Amino acid sequence: MEQATLTLDPAFRIGAIDPRIRGSFVEHLGRCVYGGIYEPDHPDADEDGFRTDVLALTRELGVTTVRYPGGNFVSGYRWEDGIGPKDQRPRRLDLAWKTIETNQVGVDEFVAWCRKAKVEPMMAVNLGTRGIEEAAALVEYCNHPSGSYWSDLRVRNGAKDPHRVRIWCLGNEMDGPWQIGHKTAREYGILAKQTAKAMRLVDPDLELVACGSSGRWMPTFASWEAEVLEHCYDVVDYVSLHSYYRPKDGDYASFLASGVDMDAMIEAVVATADYVKAKLRSSKTLHLSYDEWNVWYQQPGDTREWVVAPSLFEDQYSLIDAVVVGSLLNSLLRHADRVRMACFAQLVNVIAPITTETGGPAWRQTTYHPMRLVFQHGVGDALRVEPRGPLVETAQYGAVPQLDASATLDPETGAVALFAVNRSLTEPLVVEADVRALRGVRPVEHLALYGERDATNTKDNPDNVVPRSMPVPELADGRLRVTLPAMSWNLVRLSSDVRD
Repeated sequence: MEQATLTLDPAFRIGAIDPRIRGSFVEHLGRCVYGGIYEPDHPDADEDGFRTDVLALTRELGVTTVRYPGGNFVSGYRWEDGIGPKDQRPRRLDLAWKTIETNQVGVDEFVAWCRKAKVEPMMAVNLGTRGIEEAAALVEYCNHPSGSYWSDLRVRNGAKDPHRVRIWCLGNEMDGPWQIGHKTAREYGILAKQTAKAMRLVDPDLELVACGSSGRWMPTFASWEAEVLEHCYDVVDYVSLHSYYRPKDGDYASFLASGVDMDAMIEAVVATADYVKAKLRSSKTLHLSYDEWNVWYQQPGDTREWVVAPSLFEDQYSLIDAVVVGSLLNSLLRHADRVRMACFAQLVNVIAPITTETGGPAWRQTTYHPMRLVFQHGVGDALRVEPRGPLVETAQYGAVPQLDASATLDPETGAVALFAVNRSLTEPLVVEADVRALRGVRPVEHLALYGERDATNTKDNPDNVVPRSMPVPELADGRLRVTLPAMSWNLVRLSSDVRD
């Protein structure tokens, strides 16, 4: 059996993990909003029309922030359509997804849902068909206490206290030709700078995200970031990254190595941002917001046009998808010093870990489980683990490590979590971890997601794929020994006496 090694040492700290990397995304797309978080006629709907079963699963998942309302949707969105009496709200053509938007859920409803879900709202402004004035007005509506037109309108609409939305995305994927109001890097960089300045004049206590590239595959990747940031570096706090992965032509070996691509994108954007920092002679270090990431098979579903909330992109995730999601989470943890926010896309129904049936139950997809466990146990500081071991050949990325790993240490409790993926489709892997630097270390638990590659969770069998308890790892002479099944995601929990 192949073997790999790594080290768990509190001295090898990458950085503190920002809780906001545990974010998600709710877009007016398909059944994410209508039939997902909001279904007034559902037996479990609360007084505001929100599905309480979805709220419960969201809280259980451990999500901290939720990005809204898009996505491609935001580039044609009039936020004013979604406020005030519901019977007076207009029905609009959503040009991004060619559906009908009823506007029954808008800014006030979304913020109310966030409070119930115990998450922080992350709002996007329309820089496709609209611009500076509309963005500043939305900040005024959300955050100004009272005594102005937009803030008083919010009060009249039932929200006496300000919404206090702190995180704002300056548009969405503006580099993409598919985007309504697509712009060149120069056009967008100038607009982002001017919009940021106006928004901060309304409320200086904002965190702003500039649009990076829609993917590493974009022909303008890196040059887009460089030019955009030269215009707006000093007025934004983050630059965004987006990535989606799927197996191509049955190449599951490359699919399992998707984290290699995410690592490369993060490191390229960090290098580009730091180049702009040096060129501008700035003292500020820009951080990253990976505000769209997931496995996405890009199968549209219901192709009817101009209907309300059709079933779009409702991927049914399998075991291997969950393993890949676990590997992508490893990549985010490995870059905790620069990736301070991240949002898996999306939360409900649309390429999501939670699926609902209209009028029926909600259940956890396979991908829910690595997310929940990483969100629960991946806290404190990220550790550099330096794995060594066998390689796996892939068509897309060449030879990649069979072991993909990240680790965390909670300095308040001494809890250590090792997250490990075995990228081999067929062979188990023995991992030996040097834990001599962890005072009083004790193995606690080993959970693993493994089994049939195409196994899924369904309404009738919602717990078909769940983490399984494995034998507690052996510990001898300061070395921990654990066996990872083939094609598996693993959590190994340890306790220690390490405290800060």
